[in-house]
Amino acid sequence: MTTTAITHIAALVTNDPSLGDNSPLGLIQDAAVVIEGDRVVWTGESSKAPATDIAVDAAGRAVIPGFVDSHSHLLFAGDRTQEFNARMSGRAYTAGGIRTTVAATRAATDEELSANVARYLAEALRQGTTTFETKSGYGLTVEDEARALRIAARHTEEVTFLGAHIVSPDYADDPAGYVDLVTGPMLDACAPYARWIDVFCEKGAFDGDQARAVLTAGRAKGLHPRVHANQLGHGPGVQLAVELDAASADHCTHLTDADIDAMAQSATVATLLPGAEFSTRAAWPDARRLLDAGATVALSTDCNPGSSFTSSMPFCVALAVRDMGMTPDEALWSATAGGAAALRRTDIGRITPGARADLVVLDAPSHVHLAYRPGVPLVHEVWRRGERTGARNHG
Repeated sequence: MTTTAITHIAALVTNDPSLGDNSPLGLIQDAAVVIEGDRVVWTGESSKAPATDIAVDAAGRAVIPGFVDSHSHLLFAGDRTQEFNARMSGRAYTAGGIRTTVAATRAATDEELSANVARYLAEALRQGTTTFETKSGYGLTVEDEARALRIAARHTEEVTFLGAHIVSPDYADDPAGYVDLVTGPMLDACAPYARWIDVFCEKGAFDGDQARAVLTAGRAKGLHPRVHANQLGHGPGVQLAVELDAASADHCTHLTDADIDAMAQSATVATLLPGAEFSTRAAWPDARRLLDAGATVALSTDCNPGSSFTSSMPFCVALAVRDMGMTPDEALWSATAGGAAALRRTDIGRITPGARADLVVLDAPSHVHLAYRPGVPLVHEVWRRGERTGARNHG
């Protein structure tokens, strides 16, 4: 296989604390990376790089691992512009929220849904996202949930069944019947296409007992749990996630000390989604409390048409630093290695020998610029599975 060296990297973030400055980021100055096929095979100082077939000069730019977006909702049609405009303008708005998207998604063709996913993924890739998870949850019938996951599986291996997003409008008067549908025929139809099962455990959606029923049924079918937990208020979601060894509890906005202690002593990652708070003017999650307690934290976009319509991980990094108490180093780690931990992956989110060759070259000398220069398109080029995409220039 062809070998490629990327040399003269001002600062290389490896996320391997045994390398470079021995920090969690494993930062190497004046560094190089060697890629063979779709894997990283060597990292170190640029002056010590081995001979390769191809050499690419990073010209003093920083290189970071590709972002790992471990929470998104890309299987949808339509948008909710009017709802967002009303919310930001302080006007009352009585449209259907998620139900609006459900209606549009059910009406869309397979081709339209697939084209939407491809468009948002291309948008995310240009901003440095090389791995993403996405969910169903806007179909809420057996047929529509299964087709959403079937389409998602064409685009990513990280597919999540979220039939328990809200109680389907078709079952508004029979939530128990809808839980039976989700844990029975819908799960049977969806499990072949998914790796994960998720539930929105929140007042107005699914309570703790309903959420446990959904997740345990999914686990019996070989799907691993994730939980939308403690977003709108305090509830049982985080404790349930820890109890069931969920890979992640997502949102984590309203936490007690007991919730934080439980997460810190477990393998369940706290996935924070600052785009949702930004887009709804809600209270920010306190990342500092989680980090100081020793919990593992991930950052993700929560890209969805209602409450966080952004695919930009750099934007979420900047928000986390500005408003959630994270340092620039912590935010970058959480957006890369943290996302990998939330997907229980060890082959992504780092730049070390054996890892997948997913990396981002920044038009900046340091990863700190992601928070230091918010909103600026700093991604110079992206390497995904060893393939180079999107170089803007070669100065």
